[in-house]
Amino acid sequence: MTLSSSLSICSRIFDDKMESTFLGSFYSPIYKQVRRQTAQRRVYKVDAMAVTTHSRPPSTTGSVKHAMTMTEKILAKASNKTSVDPGDNVWVNIDNLMTHDVCGPGTIGIFKKEFGENAKVWDREKIIIIPDHYIFTSDERANRNVDILRDFCLEQDIKYFYDIKDLGDFRANPDYKGVCHVALAQEGHCRPGEVLLGTDSHTCNAGAFGQFATGIGNTDAGFVMGTGKLLLKIPPTMRFVLDGEMPSFLLAKDLILQIIGEITVSGATYRSMEFVGSTVETLSMEERMTLCNMVVEAGGKNGVIPADKTTYEYLEDKTSKLFEPMYSDAQARFVYEYKIDVSKLEPLVAKPHSPDNRALARECKDVKIDRVYIGSCTGGKTEDFLAAAKVFLNSGSKVKVPTFLVPATQKVWMDIYALPVPGAGGKTCSQIFEEAGCDVPASPSCGACLGGPRDTYARMNEPKVCVSTTNRNFPGRMGDKEGQIYLASPYTAAASALTGLVTDPRDFLQ
Repeated sequence: MTLSSSLSICSRIFDDKMESTFLGSFYSPIYKQVRRQTAQRRVYKVDAMAVTTHSRPPSTTGSVKHAMTMTEKILAKASNKTSVDPGDNVWVNIDNLMTHDVCGPGTIGIFKKEFGENAKVWDREKIIIIPDHYIFTSDERANRNVDILRDFCLEQDIKYFYDIKDLGDFRANPDYKGVCHVALAQEGHCRPGEVLLGTDSHTCNAGAFGQFATGIGNTDAGFVMGTGKLLLKIPPTMRFVLDGEMPSFLLAKDLILQIIGEITVSGATYRSMEFVGSTVETLSMEERMTLCNMVVEAGGKNGVIPADKTTYEYLEDKTSKLFEPMYSDAQARFVYEYKIDVSKLEPLVAKPHSPDNRALARECKDVKIDRVYIGSCTGGKTEDFLAAAKVFLNSGSKVKVPTFLVPATQKVWMDIYALPVPGAGGKTCSQIFEEAGCDVPASPSCGACLGGPRDTYARMNEPKVCVSTTNRNFPGRMGDKEGQIYLASPYTAAASALTGLVTDPRDFLQ
């Protein structure tokens, strides 16, 4: 088979799903072709959102460069092309690859199998390995996974390995960070205009920095680990214009739950979700991360927000590497454009068992709950805990159900104990949480967000009803298959902890 014919076949190999773009068919002498499948998606309208469709403009001839979206521009640059179109399959040069303790061993195994036991990774400074999922457990297989990562990083001299050895006290591990997506941002691995891939579906979190970031499977990651490249299909872009003054009782979690409830969990399948508008411009970087983090819950390939002053100020003390921001052209083509008047929205929850099972928090006021969980890459950042502390402070009362607090990273854990809560007379989050009767903040990790071994902190080992700041509420997601999870913002989670019922946070914020 000639090189040109091989590339011709490879150019037709893709998968509309997020994971395993071409399922290892790269490595066989004869490539397997995968049939593209498309599905019609229904989009629902509500008063708060207006939908505008855009027809494809007439094609042009010659060398005139056509308008592109931000995602298209990033991938065009990374594939050394002047322009790309949605549906194109291009070989993309990857800026960073991230893997963790759940998928890392599998990725390493594939890398060694296909490239050789003594093969070297394509770039030891562009592979980031972060143990975070199943860490504080006595499970032997979970602990073995971290050992595999450690051995590989020593063998390959991986520069960015955030190791943990002492499970008894996370503070004794200066290299250990915590949840990969938040750690990537805090350690300066997220930069505008770059391409970041990770063996975790919520890698899209990094799109908050104006970069292309998405999750991939172990097979694809093994190939990237050896070559620094991956064949990707250019996704079409859906644009979400969020305007209006953000009500004081809303957080970014409410915004993304509104959007997912609107377009459904399949409404953005293999599409880019671009967020713009006056509301987005006012959001902090952590709130932007929340917005981008959950695009995968709508089936999105990636989420992205244009870099601006807020982005640059966040990055000032985190990276010295040069980067080139990309922005959508004025005449760029979007498959849909949704306009949202944020000022008209109310606090939301996603009822069991789907992130698009949207409801107003006040509509669920009779739902009795057993516990509250505040944590994860989506809801365990510093600002998430500051928001929860604000609700507890305003109430002046104690929680009525067990309330578990799991900081995303070591830095977040330190912030909980060090940063004064605005208007609290110098009190920190930890002091307010203690006065409210919450559990002591746990060791930074993914905790019970993904269930994990039975001894995972706050795991639901029996049927319970939980209000959680995490990102998924499928059956068994946090443990017991009969458990019921209501996804909510930190405001709503804290308010619910105080009443023992799903509660609209306006009861404590106005």
